[in-house]
Amino acid sequence: MPRVGVFGGSFNPIHFGHLLVADEICEALSFDRMLFVPAAVPPHKPAAELASAEHRYRMTELAVNQHSRFAVSDVELRRRGPSYTVDTLQALRGEGDLHLRIGSATFLDLLSWREPREVARLARLVVVPRSGEGFEPEAPPAQKVLHELGLPAFGSADGPVLYRAASLPISGSDLRSRARDGRSLAYRMPEPVSAYIREHGLYRLGP
Repeated sequence: MPRVGVFGGSFNPIHFGHLLVADEICEALSFDRMLFVPAAVPPHKPAAELASAEHRYRMTELAVNQHSRFAVSDVELRRRGPSYTVDTLQALRGEGDLHLRIGSATFLDLLSWREPREVARLARLVVVPRSGEGFEPEAPPAQKVLHELGLPAFGSADGPVLYRAASLPISGSDLRSRARDGRSLAYRMPEPVSAYIREHGLYRLGP
């Protein structure tokens, strides 16, 4: 059965930070494929500066199409309502042995998600702290999440994976601000993505 990484997010817009982490995890954990899943309606994100789902899907497609193991799924765009991860993982069950990449802050907030136990059952969790972000898997907050989800310890045969990947100091909010002000997006994302943002006037104020 193929080992498949699932990288969900708003990708608003996708950038080299996302791609670097995905490539490193894909290699280190021997994934056959890394599946990027743009959220149509992110339940935990304000919609104020959110580009349309179609634009975010297309930018993600442009960003990953040169990587032999990267692919994009439109599973959340084809579903109405909020983009709950549990629904996405259920829809992707036939893709292979699923591994869900999440940030460490997201892991600590996982109990607020819809059906978190089912999320942990459908996919092995791969927890990736940001560089410089303190995350202690033995600390009480992390242990509480493991206990509530019925998961064994990090690093055990069936437990979550903790992977401290490299990260770049690039943020979606800074990129949106740069696009809004007409400033450079170079060296922060693939050129086809920045060209797409310019062509469609994304993140600009007004009509």
